[in-house]
Amino acid sequence: MLNKTEARWKRADGSALACTEKIKVLNENFDEIREHLKDALDDAVLMGCSETSFKKIYLEMISELHSEYPEQIEQKKDGS
Repeated sequence: MLNKTEARWKRADGSALACTEKIKVLNENFDEIREHLKDALDDAVLMGCSETSFKKIYLEMISELHSEYPEQIEQKKDGS
């Protein structure tokens, strides 16, 4: 099971995100989304939906998400 300490927040270039405040916000978002998804999964199963079907639908939704913002590319300190 992936938890927030295992979630490695990466920049567009693959390097690790190092800002503790940014990591804190990302971890909080992760926890909130996990809880909402768990509640939705429980609701779906209680209403007769299969867990596999629920996960397939939500994984498809996640794969279709795209940010409305461009990825942030870190500038080198020498200006290049």
